[in-house]
Amino acid sequence: MKARREAPSAQAPASPPATAPESPVFGWDVGGAHVKVSVAARSGALADVAQWACPLWQGLAHLERAIDLVFERWPAAREAGARHAITMTGEMVDLFPSRAEGVRALTRTLAQRLGPRTLFFAGAAGWLARSACADGWRKVASANWLATAQWVATRMPECVLVDIGSTTTDIIPVVEGRVAARGSNDAARLASGELVYQGVVRTPLCGIAHRIAFRGETTGVMNEWFATSADVYRLTGELWAPHDQHPSADNGPKTEAASRERLARMIGRDAADASDADWRRFAQTWRSEQLRTIGANLARVCAAHPSLATAPLVGAGCGRFLAAALARQDARSYIDFAMLAGLPRRDGEFAEWVATCAPSVAVALLAASAAAPEVMPDAKDQAVSAAGPGEAERGVGRRVA
Repeated sequence: MKARREAPSAQAPASPPATAPESPVFGWDVGGAHVKVSVAARSGALADVAQWACPLWQGLAHLERAIDLVFERWPAAREAGARHAITMTGEMVDLFPSRAEGVRALTRTLAQRLGPRTLFFAGAAGWLARSACADGWRKVASANWLATAQWVATRMPECVLVDIGSTTTDIIPVVEGRVAARGSNDAARLASGELVYQGVVRTPLCGIAHRIAFRGETTGVMNEWFATSADVYRLTGELWAPHDQHPSADNGPKTEAASRERLARMIGRDAADASDADWRRFAQTWRSEQLRTIGANLARVCAAHPSLATAPLVGAGCGRFLAAALARQDARSYIDFAMLAGLPRRDGEFAEWVATCAPSVAVALLAASAAAPEVMPDAKDQAVSAAGPGEAERGVGRRVA
């Protein structure tokens, strides 16, 4: 997540944890653009999930505000006995001079605000206390994809997880009930095709294609941040409005008319130069280009694992409609992440948020299923082994009874 353009002070650390064996687990996915939080009971039942826009590249004040909003939605989250399980990708924003410094800053802020029962997902290393993250930062950095894949592997022994979010796409092979990713960090995953830096909301269109067809003619694309993928999916009708949480490229309206203007600008035109139907077809062309890129990387990932040639795709993220399209294109079966989490099809809105916030759901469920990993006040510097694995103000999501 690259920095572009905006920091209340942290509250004092919470008091030592009370004995609260039935405390829910709050699962956090702290990204560079959003904070996603899920609530799971010890039984593994999901109670609630929500997402807040958090442009972290503009300053840690945005994370502080997101934490305040979490406390407003769930007052129990600020209690001493609250359990918090955290994964992140936000260390990549260019607010920080390095990923190591990003992990240290984020873990420090989160642990101070959330209290001593706060643990950080570290993949094979288990759950780390905040102080263990300083040296173990590589295990914590950008591990949210692994949390999701580890949980999916407990439900689907042979599949490909395709998590298409606002900004990036993860393509993770699961073979014989184990995560079989070749890359363990962003650099290696970009090389292997398991990480594709494209999503359905924030991706600049000049990052999707350099030449594109319009009304039967191929034309160059302006390398300017004139329009984003959100403009495309507003016009195709596939972007759910609650997922459209960030400003448009020109800070203008997030309407179909404004999206047509921004798309036209990408090829040196005005919206008046063509009909509304022409611009909808142009949006479909951009969609096809993005689908082609993600599909090519899916093919690369599957080529390394012959058993996955016809394996089902598990779709997650706000752009998983593209994962479903890839499954249809490749004649594969498709399974929605929310269905794996036990959400019935009839519970559409809640299921939508569960699938969108998959990494936060995964860390909540993994922590809830573990043998109650704890960080006690006199052992906070030790790593803890995992036994098992009002939109802006209120948070977007839905709770269940």
